[in-house]
Order: sequence, then C-alpha cells, then structure tokens
Amino acid sequence: MTAATRGAGDITVRACGITDLGRVRKNNEDTLLIAHLTSVAKTAPPAHAVTFEASYPVLLAVSDGMGGAAAGEVASALVVEALRRAMATARGNWDDATLLAVERANREVWQASQQPGRQGMGATLTAICVHGTEAHVAEVGDSRAYLIRNGQILQITHDQSFVQALIDAGMIQPEEAEQHPMRSMLLQAMGLDPDVKASVARLELRRDDRLLLCSDGLSNKLSADDMLAVIERGPSIEASCQRLVALASERGGEDNITAIVAELHGEGLTPPRRGEKVAQTLHTVTEFNPRKKA
Repeated sequence: MTAATRGAGDITVRACGITDLGRVRKNNEDTLLIAHLTSVAKTAPPAHAVTFEASYPVLLAVSDGMGGAAAGEVASALVVEALRRAMATARGNWDDATLLAVERANREVWQASQQPGRQGMGATLTAICVHGTEAHVAEVGDSRAYLIRNGQILQITHDQSFVQALIDAGMIQPEEAEQHPMRSMLLQAMGLDPDVKASVARLELRRDDRLLLCSDGLSNKLSADDMLAVIERGPSIEASCQRLVALASERGGEDNITAIVAELHGEGLTPPRRGEKVAQTLHTVTEFNPRKKA
C-alpha cells in the first residue's frame, strides 16, 4: 500500500458537473466526465452531485471540442471516454499511468479523425484523477483546473495557447490577452496529431480541498476571484455549479460553458498545515514546452 492510498477508505470525493449550450452556439461541443474507476465504472448523471470513496480512483474531466459541424462534439466525447478506459486499466506509478493514458486517448481520437467528415477534429482535455491522498492533473489545451484551499484559489493548470506563450515571453500583459485577436489559438489539442505532449502534475491533497475544472466558456467570462466568491458562498457544490454557469451566460454566453466542482473530505486527509503554500504540494511531472513539441 502506497502513501497515496493509505487510509483512502476514509476519503470521499463529492462532485457535480454542468455543461450548457450558452446563448449563441447551436451545438454543445463540451463534454464532462465524473467517474469512479471501479471494475464497473460508475459515472455521475448531469447536474447531480455524487459521492465516491477515494479507495478507487475518481476521474474528473472536461473537454472542449473543435472541428466544425458535429466533429467537435464527437472529439470531446471520444477524448473523455478514451481517457476513462485508459485510466481504468492503469496500474503502478500513477504519474506515469496518467501520462500514458492521455497519450493513448490522444492516439485513439487521432485515428478517429482520419475518417471522412472528421478531418481536423480535436479537443482540449483537463483531467484530475483523485486516488487516496493525491490527485494527478493532466492538461492539453486551454481548459482549466483550479484548487480552492484556505479561502484562496489557484489555477493549477497552464494554458497551452498562443496568448499564454506571449504572456510567458513577456510580450503582452495578462489583461491584454482578454482582447487579443488570437486568444482562441491553441498550441496543441487532443487528436490533431498522433503524438501529444501533455502536462502532468501531482497534487498532495488536504482536507476540505475543493477543485474546479472548466472550459474556456467559463474562464473567459469569470475571473479567478469571481469563481472563488461563488464557490465560497455557495450552500452546496450543486448550487455553485449552477451559479458559475449562469453567471458566465449572463455575461454573454458566446461559447459553451462547462464546470465541475468537487470537494474532498475525510479523516484520511491531512488538514492544511499552517504556513504551507499550495506550491509546496503541487509537483510537476511533465511540462509542455511549445519549443520542444516538434
């Protein structure tokens, strides 16, 4: 038994997810997944909170499809289902298993994109696999994951987008990215190429941590402080999910909007330690570098 799984039966993950068409789009190309990776996978119904024990991995995932017509819907659905199957059979080192599962899912979507009418389809992927006292975070594209701990919120993924690369290089300021004409341009996505360079991180969980995964239909409309305020004030994760999506819609809703909110409880988790920074509990496993992608 590893440190990550010791006491996992005393750890619960309660999660709720909502995906919404928005006010402009005719198709919803976002897909979400909340699944308990037991021998027979159990998934959550939309907009309903479910509680799972973390003795088996719990997978949370958001995917935002692209490709025109129905191809984006197909791509995002394929991404999360292919990832679920790959993670359900994962064994051993979960850092390596998470990376391998993303690579396998990418290959499956790329093969599907070779079919007539599906050329060029792809999707983002942001996924968190909670197993015991650890969470493994995977990122391809610009959907996001946030951690809420001790009344603070931190983005624990890094956008793989053109404007983020400009910010990282010091060429533009973060506030300029909101209006940049190429703000929707991704540096990579699932299914566009046979190989993908996912970012993977390992997060040491603390009691009462909350996680938020979302598509850019939400993050383009709400600041991190907005998200924190909604989740801190929400009487439940269901209410928080509903309010997050409604607020993004009220502010324009030009894109599909998807959010998953999860909370972690149980005696198996260590309470937050005084003076401990989130950065001390978040460990990079692999990092996407656009210069090395080729």
